[in-house]
Amino acid sequence: MNMTNHKRYFITVLLLTFCLFGLKAQNAAKAKQILDKTAAILNRKGGSTANFTISSANMGSVSGTISIKGNKFFASTPQAKTWFNGKTQWTYVVSSNEVNISNPSAEQQAKMNPYHFISLYKTGYKMSLKEEGSNYVIHLTSKKKAIQDIYITINKRTNIPSVVKIKERGKWIRLTVKNFKSAQLIDAKFNFNSKDFPKAEIIDLR
Repeated sequence: MNMTNHKRYFITVLLLTFCLFGLKAQNAAKAKQILDKTAAILNRKGGSTANFTISSANMGSVSGTISIKGNKFFASTPQAKTWFNGKTQWTYVVSSNEVNISNPSAEQQAKMNPYHFISLYKTGYKMSLKEEGSNYVIHLTSKKKAIQDIYITINKRTNIPSVVKIKERGKWIRLTVKNFKSAQLIDAKFNFNSKDFPKAEIIDLR
């Protein structure tokens, strides 16, 4: 390759590289724009409710209902009930009649709240986007966090998520959501009331 051809080759590679970075930046910007719209819907002032199913290789499959309001949530399954008021979490285990109190990490919250990604995607994750039929699938990645990968399937028309897959320490958890509805929820819904479980053993893990 003579010098002239070498320069042309170098310029072509450089231009292709710039184009690739430009496309990636546009793709990431669109992914963030979609997530911003989704977060606005999920963060409605009154709150929202939905049905959900959590499945993983370790625990099998569990279904229930969830209510959310900002960063608060209440999840109910046949096996347990979980209240989270933004700081403190109470989990009532039906089989043992125990209530465990904790201050959960972001990773622990994500295992119970399928919408927890709305408070994660702005915290240092790289984003990419692809389209699958009537849905967007957004991929969040980070090598520095316990949750390394998050895949979020979002309906193009409604901007409501239907599936969230998270990878923590090499293991996948899948959260499927349906019947999303806006609601008017009072803050008391996200606090455990000991009067409702007078015989339960309280275990404070904080």
